[in-house]
Amino acid sequence: MAIATRILGLVLVAHAAAPLSVRELLGHPDHFNGEPVTVTGTMSNFRANALRRGGPMYTFDLSDGTGTVHVTAFVKPPCQSGAATVEGTFGHAKWRVNASYSLEEITARNVICPPDRVPKPVPKTE
Repeated sequence: MAIATRILGLVLVAHAAAPLSVRELLGHPDHFNGEPVTVTGTMSNFRANALRRGGPMYTFDLSDGTGTVHVTAFVKPPCQSGAATVEGTFGHAKWRVNASYSLEEITARNVICPPDRVPKPVPKTE
């Protein structure tokens, strides 16, 4: 049983590490719902919002040429535009109001920016 658990764990880690295209992610939203995903693309429409409880929330769009997915992060990403890789959990929700509506987004666990895109700290002068 322990061996089977370890193998399952390795499969899940391998699944999470395999980068996906936005098209693949949005083309099979039920398959990836609640699953860890990694997507690389270009950040745009970065916004900082305050939550009711006072904490910050950051949202942006991530596009890779095949589509665009909405991303929510609760920690400020090191960059606010340009190239980035998002590691997080994909969520897919459907509502039926007057018309069918669905929301697909990644809740980011980690946003990785290329080293040249991360602002360098300004040294303090005495």
